[in-house]
Amino acid sequence: MRVFHPLRNPPTVLLWTGLSLSAIGDQLYAVCIGWIGVGIFGARAGYLTALQFLVLLLAALGIGRWADRWEQRRSMIGADVVRAAILLAVVAAWLAAGRPSATGLIVAIVVLALCQAVFRPALQTVLPGVVADTAMLPAANGLLDATDRSARLIGPGLVGVLAGLVPIVHFLTIDAVSFLFSAAALLWIGRLRPGLTSPRATEREAVWRGVLRGIRALRAHPLLGFYLKATGLVNGAWYALFFLAVPLAIEQRGIHGPGGSGLGAYGLVISAYGSTNLAATLVFGSRLMPARPQFQMFSGTIISGLGMMLAGAALLLPAGWVLSGLMASAALSAIGGPMKDIPMAVLRQTRVAPADMGAAMRAYMSATSAGQLAALLLLPGLIAAAGVLPVIIGCGVLVITVGIVALVRFSDWSEPVLA
Repeated sequence: MRVFHPLRNPPTVLLWTGLSLSAIGDQLYAVCIGWIGVGIFGARAGYLTALQFLVLLLAALGIGRWADRWEQRRSMIGADVVRAAILLAVVAAWLAAGRPSATGLIVAIVVLALCQAVFRPALQTVLPGVVADTAMLPAANGLLDATDRSARLIGPGLVGVLAGLVPIVHFLTIDAVSFLFSAAALLWIGRLRPGLTSPRATEREAVWRGVLRGIRALRAHPLLGFYLKATGLVNGAWYALFFLAVPLAIEQRGIHGPGGSGLGAYGLVISAYGSTNLAATLVFGSRLMPARPQFQMFSGTIISGLGMMLAGAALLLPAGWVLSGLMASAALSAIGGPMKDIPMAVLRQTRVAPADMGAAMRAYMSATSAGQLAALLLLPGLIAAAGVLPVIIGCGVLVITVGIVALVRFSDWSEPVLA
């Protein structure tokens, strides 16, 4: 498949390998933190996760003043090392006390969010230089997108299988080790490509000037500008559903997976999402960029919302079928992600000036984090008032509505080519 062609390039192989390992570790971390939070705080666990998005939002808004002046590959290495160090510190404190520390979890959430605000924009800036051939960018983006999506299959699947065998604290240990492997891969890329550099700002700009620069860079393109406005709604509803509402529903209904574990059941749901997510990424990552990508992108949004809405319907099934229904609805929802995310990444890398790419990515991350933060702050109250089932269905309806509105907005087939 065309999506694998970039693996003929050794630096891309190293980048992909390191990101694959750290992405699997991230999924272990996300599933475990979500499950621990729900077990301790119930529906209020959303506030703990909301902290992550608040920090990510503030960091994405403010860190560009310094981050754009750093060499981006070294920034990625530093972010990986710091993330590994803080996770190992949390593990040590957990083992010493015999239980997770609320303070330790909060510190880990804050530090990992700060590092993510450095790492993700730097990756967007570094990727064209690592790939070297711009014609391979769609396939390279599909390949790296498959990295995250395969992690949603492998990581939660490992949780489901190992939940009764490995102490949950050591899933954080695995995440820390994965970051160290990622840092090592980035160091080796520097040896293979000693001349690899990325555009850097020549002067330090005010925080809001950097934010506005990223917003202007995205709004210059119709689809990028629309998604900048819509991403908060879509990603907020998606994250709140799969990382708060669904695990809460599993706990309330007493649904068990392998070994009689509720965590195992939740891991299987997220793994089902990852399976079709990965398959769809391989399909759409192997295609050439559509001449008018809006139709593929917004159809994907509708499919994602439909799967989310059906997750609520799955809770109405007989007890023995609820887990299968949740897995099937998650698998359907996952198909829509690659349909919009791969064209979005290519558009950012080909329609945004290299010097503005980091700022544009941080603007997108800020909008996404703001939506996820708002959703996680609102949902505990909504669940308490209406129950988890109406909230799940409502999240799906919201995403479907965004997709339909977008299709109407960009429905003119005579529009100039947008790719």
